[in-house]
Amino acid sequence: MSDLGFQVAQVNIARALAPMDAEGMAEFVMALEPINALADAAPGFVWRLQDETGDATSIRVFDDELMLINMSVWKSVEALATFVYRSEHTAVMRRRKQWFETMRLYLALWWVRSGHRPTPGEARERLEHLRFHGPTPYAFTFKRRFAPDDEKAIVDDELECPA
Repeated sequence: MSDLGFQVAQVNIARALAPMDAEGMAEFVMALEPINALADAAPGFVWRLQDETGDATSIRVFDDELMLINMSVWKSVEALATFVYRSEHTAVMRRRKQWFETMRLYLALWWVRSGHRPTPGEARERLEHLRFHGPTPYAFTFKRRFAPDDEKAIVDDELECPA
């Protein structure tokens, strides 16, 4: 789908159980650099939100200091899904309950024109749209996808987030 001049943006949020400098978050913080490096080198990776330290844990989009945001852009939904669900990233995802509260809605995907770098405000808007309207071409999920060139839903019942 990237041949149409589109790339997929993703945002995921998480509310930490403790501040990043707390002892209980140490293993998560230690995993950030290697997982970010894995993403940076993954096929189809384009860009990710980061501050001068190389991650986005200090970037605030919500009033809650424990709410973290992660954003990136990929050449295709398939490339992103491969990284998220079929790489070493899954080992960290399996442990997320140790570090983060369970959230009903924490991820949104949307199409951007190639070269566009979404802002945290744009990402928050997409998450809120998904929360109120469900999956649409404006904001969707891995399980209910939309193509950038039409509004036909792509449902992927086989793709499941690891427990």
